[in-house]
Amino acid sequence: MRTLCASTLIGEFFVIGFAGLVAMKSDDLSSATVWTVCGIGMLLCVLLCGVLTRPGGIQLGWALQIALVASGFVVPMMFILGLVFGGLWWASVHYGRKIDEAKARWAAQEAAEAPAGG
Repeated sequence: MRTLCASTLIGEFFVIGFAGLVAMKSDDLSSATVWTVCGIGMLLCVLLCGVLTRPGGIQLGWALQIALVASGFVVPMMFILGLVFGGLWWASVHYGRKIDEAKARWAAQEAAEAPAGG
């Protein structure tokens, strides 16, 4: 699961950076505000890659997905991209868990079939 989720987060890292470039065109926002918010979002993406397996890591990822969708109020295209990445996040968590379970079953089966004397 960690690999799939981390891949999604790294993709979001780049999307947030590109959204920052688009948001800079807005006359309502200063570049300092845009890059502070985008920088925090990008940093969260990278930090979340390291804490995915810890308690609350997946939930923090969901919070980031919600924030990504909410960023559509500043950059409207982010509504669509946020939903796309939300779907990718769901798939990463869902199928990642299934892959982890299959790997654990396979490892247990291999251990059971291994000769006792080694």
